[in-house]
Amino acid sequence: MSKGIKKKERKDKLPFRLNLLFFIMFIMFAALIFQLGIVQILKGEEFQKEIDRTVNDTTKVPVPRGQIYDRNHQLVVGNKPRYAITYTPAKRTQAKERLEVAEKLAKLISVEVKDVADINERLKREYYYLNHKEDVIERLTDEERKKLDDTEEYDLALERIKKHEMNDLSEQDRLIIAIKKELDKAYALTPQIVKNEGVTAEEYAEVSENLSDLPGVNAIADWERKYPYEETFKSLAGKITSQERGLQKEKLEYYLTRGYSRNDRVGISGIEEYYEHALRGRKEQVQYTTTKDGTTIGSKVAVEGMTGKDLILTIDMDLQKKVDEILQAELQKTIQKHPYQHQYMSDAMAVVMNPKTGELLAVSGVLYDKKKNEYNNAPYKAIHDAHLPGSSIKGATVLAGYESGVISPGQVFHDRKIKIASGAPKGSYNDLGSVNDFDALRRSSNVYMFYIALKMGGEHRYPFPNGESAAFDVAAWDEMRSYFQQFGLGSRTGIDYPEDPKGVIGDKQFQPGLLMDFAIGQYDNYTALQLAQYVSTIANDGNRVRPRLVREIRNPSPTQDQLGSVYESKGTEVLNRIDMSKSNIERIQEGFRQVFNESQGTSVRFFGTSKYRGYKVAGKTGTAQNAYYADGEKKADTENLTLVGYAPYDDPEMAFAIIVPHTGIVNGKHQINQTIGQRIIDAYFTDKEE
Repeated sequence: MSKGIKKKERKDKLPFRLNLLFFIMFIMFAALIFQLGIVQILKGEEFQKEIDRTVNDTTKVPVPRGQIYDRNHQLVVGNKPRYAITYTPAKRTQAKERLEVAEKLAKLISVEVKDVADINERLKREYYYLNHKEDVIERLTDEERKKLDDTEEYDLALERIKKHEMNDLSEQDRLIIAIKKELDKAYALTPQIVKNEGVTAEEYAEVSENLSDLPGVNAIADWERKYPYEETFKSLAGKITSQERGLQKEKLEYYLTRGYSRNDRVGISGIEEYYEHALRGRKEQVQYTTTKDGTTIGSKVAVEGMTGKDLILTIDMDLQKKVDEILQAELQKTIQKHPYQHQYMSDAMAVVMNPKTGELLAVSGVLYDKKKNEYNNAPYKAIHDAHLPGSSIKGATVLAGYESGVISPGQVFHDRKIKIASGAPKGSYNDLGSVNDFDALRRSSNVYMFYIALKMGGEHRYPFPNGESAAFDVAAWDEMRSYFQQFGLGSRTGIDYPEDPKGVIGDKQFQPGLLMDFAIGQYDNYTALQLAQYVSTIANDGNRVRPRLVREIRNPSPTQDQLGSVYESKGTEVLNRIDMSKSNIERIQEGFRQVFNESQGTSVRFFGTSKYRGYKVAGKTGTAQNAYYADGEKKADTENLTLVGYAPYDDPEMAFAIIVPHTGIVNGKHQINQTIGQRIIDAYFTDKEE
């Protein structure tokens, strides 16, 4: 009885449990359906947007650089059009996809032999891997693959490729590798030039016709710099990087924060570098629409590109070319005429500028390569290379004497050698007798300058008792140099150029003899540009103007035959007025006039007839003793010959400075500085008349 009751109870409980289970399952399914309904009805659109979401990315396409013209609108640096094949990869483009593009391109374009030959072992292994991936991966054990991450696995797989496998490549294989090497340099959505040298019209047409089968590839019109005047002024114009080199590593962050791409071409020297902001232009901005997986589904131009702005130089290229030719001809003639005497002479520099505006009309330098026996243009030397100037700076010394109060206008000193303590006697090229300030400039008296230096140093005995020690205050260095710096001697000129050195400034030593050397241009070193600014300041009644190479920045040319409108005009900028009286400056101007035009003037033999040609030149000669050293050993005693001047002296429109370092000891017989000066002045005024 009891057993039957228990059995019945168990039968009654079973349906109840099943019903409970079904009920729970019903509740769970109902909750799931309810949740799906919420997702589909309430949030379906939101989730669908996420599924369909696209990304807009903007890339910037380079434009041609602005062109550079001389003051007469003659083209100095232009752009030569050429065909180019470019590659702009989509986001997350894989190596296999780039390989497929390279294989198709290899059937349409050729690559130079040097590029095909320049394929290293790594590139060969990667190429073999992409074509035989499954086979190469099988060479790794399961245990190795478990231990390694993706990069380590890839590197080990490359190592397992046998040398004969990767070296057994056809010429077509090598061509494909060379092209893929260029494709691999491209950044996502950023154009990369695959080939822009020697692209034939046939290649351009073939690629253009097959663009639909070459994802990311385009055939465009590219450019390269051209120089109608060849080497004339080329080094001052400067260089730009290639797209292969792209941005300079040391300035990478600077350029990237200013909208550049890593493979952009930028100016790295000269005017190209200094005026990069104007020459670069405005890139065309293309907006790409991509899906989440990186597939590009559309593009449009968001911002139209604009060619870089053009520069109008202050340089007169006809005069520049003539000055280059004059320097080379005189340097060559001097070396050939006296090869032993001038064996250490190798270069010459000259600067021609408008003293009132600071416009540089010619900046020239010539360098003789003895090994190749050839003469090369090197105009950068006129801006960069500093040399002992000799007596050409005596105008600054006399003005320093006036303004410091140690001499007065018309002061007379007896020119004879001065000997301080046990030092060697110091004097002029001859004992000149009694000289005043005009005589000191006209005849180039060293002793007159020595007395100015001694007096500024605190030694007021006159005549100086030879053999005795001189009183000297080291502060005289700062005082003397402060006057010189007002002319730009020992300070930056302010030129619109990347390099603007101060020259080479010697130590302030407690020796009066060294300050005496400084006073005659035998201590500190200056550039030809600094000397041109110095003499221009004298010609310009004491106003030191900023020298400049660019007079205008213009908007891009609307047509090939027409310059664009003026965007920015570079006017005359006075850096400072020398703190010296006008009457004292006029005395220096008169002294400089006498140097070139009066009896016993150190330049009268070369320029005394210039007034009959209407040039009326004023200025100062300079000779500096400058021993030649090589490998720390003195090889010879040489001289630097300099010449500074301006014309016409009553209303200056041109000023010039010339430096010829390390000539032989000429003793007035052959003064290359003077002959160069003659020819430059002739060239300038002849051009003006024509």
